[in-house]
Amino acid sequence: MKNKEIVYLVSDSVGETAELMVKAVAAQFNGGEVDIKHFSYVQEKEEIQHIVELAKLRNSMIAYTLVVPSLKNFLDEKSQEEGIIAVDLMHPLMEAFSKKFQSGPKSEPGLMRRLDENYFRRVEAIEFAVKYDDGQDPRGLKHADMVLIGVSRTSKTPLSMYLAHKRFKVANIPLVPEVAPPKELFTIPKNKVVGLIITPTKLNEIRIERLKNLGLTTQANYANLERILDELDYAEKIMKRIGCPVINVSNKAIEETADIILAMFKQRGEATL
Repeated sequence: MKNKEIVYLVSDSVGETAELMVKAVAAQFNGGEVDIKHFSYVQEKEEIQHIVELAKLRNSMIAYTLVVPSLKNFLDEKSQEEGIIAVDLMHPLMEAFSKKFQSGPKSEPGLMRRLDENYFRRVEAIEFAVKYDDGQDPRGLKHADMVLIGVSRTSKTPLSMYLAHKRFKVANIPLVPEVAPPKELFTIPKNKVVGLIITPTKLNEIRIERLKNLGLTTQANYANLERILDELDYAEKIMKRIGCPVINVSNKAIEETADIILAMFKQRGEATL
């Protein structure tokens, strides 16, 4: 079996850009069968010297994203001396930008990651929503930007994830008559909490459809109208006790409900859109 061609990726940051570009190009050749070797956060010429030696030993090529001129020039020089193909993945676009904006680049490694704070906030919020979904750990409520409460099938989870993509940390708590809400729910500021309600008939329809999708009988107590009325009555009492705003989600899309919540928080100066 033929060995895969090796490509050495060299970057003075993480190297994500180089990897994506190499994989995209490699897909056009032999189905992308290349072995990628990463060298991230390269900051010394000695490291570059070592990488060039390895590439020569393995008869490999180098693809790099080095924005520090001295490191880039050193890699170009050593690669040329050893007869190794070294491709600067950023230089052509960097030159085009320089001409367009009539200024030179900052030449600072990892600048994109430092600037893209919104990306990391979004990832953190999504991880938070997953971790504190469906009342998994009530200790997280005090760290949430928003807490959604309601009976089962009032769109708490999809709404939490949608708001997480807007960079808000959202936890949600199901309200069930047989299970007392966590004590933490009554200790956090009430303006963090949003109650979600729904009409009994709409909830009955949703739950029946849910049972059908699961291959279960639609006569289960879960979809029983009397049971639903009890749950909604219990949830309403909890919401009144907290004193939180309440939204009827009966005929609303996730995006519509999210817009209402964000408008409420923005009005109080607690949401930055």
